[in-house]
Amino acid sequence: MTASPRDALAAGLRAAGSVFAEEEADLLLDGGGGDPVRLRSLVQRRLGGEPLEYVLGWAAFDGHRIRVTPGVFVPRTRTRVVVDQAARRLQRYGRVVDLCCGAGAISVALLERVGALDLVAADLDPDAVDVAAENIGDRGIVVRGDLFDPLPDRFRGVVDVIAVNAPYVPTAAIATMPTEARDHEHRLALDGGADGLGLHRRIAAAAPAWLGPGGAVVIEVSPEQAPESAAAFAAAGLATEVVTDPDVDGTCVVASRTA
Repeated sequence: MTASPRDALAAGLRAAGSVFAEEEADLLLDGGGGDPVRLRSLVQRRLGGEPLEYVLGWAAFDGHRIRVTPGVFVPRTRTRVVVDQAARRLQRYGRVVDLCCGAGAISVALLERVGALDLVAADLDPDAVDVAAENIGDRGIVVRGDLFDPLPDRFRGVVDVIAVNAPYVPTAAIATMPTEARDHEHRLALDGGADGLGLHRRIAAAAPAWLGPGGAVVIEVSPEQAPESAAAFAAAGLATEVVTDPDVDGTCVVASRTA
């Protein structure tokens, strides 16, 4: 019996090492849109080792398709812990900063969960800024610059939530990351410095000046790094807690301004 195109494609993906060959086959066939030339191009890119999200042009996150382009950080499911903790601290029209926003996945998820927000997303990577602007559209402002530098001055001292997925991989550990990350995503989106927490310390030092009373930073981190990250925010005068979500394998530090 001759294998169907879907089964043949899945077999090829499985032979190339795909763990989710059937699901990938379905997505690639859908992405091909019935055009055999386009499908062949997509399959060749995937079999060549390019991440599936770049091949498709989107990544799934919190029920949304987030547009991504080659090099831009691909949203991970574990970052939903940041969305969960940020959303419960927000009301409609609240002021939000999506810092180190990448493709703007956190912004898109918060806008869907909470509703209209006074939102600014920022990143240093120009490619990420372009994609985030496309994903967020007219529902927020996207700016390029180093951490808080490009934020509008009107946000100073009044922000309700600073949601962050800053790079936290130690420099030496990048070489041990899966090839789809280390060989394809911009290093700027991965490298957190010698111990991975260089940006966390900078954010902790600057964040209190931007938070309003009761405002909070919600920042993703690994479980192993969480105590030291929390200590950096505590040293800046913020009340801290570490939150974990085993359902998504996510961990974040929540650092709140109490006065």
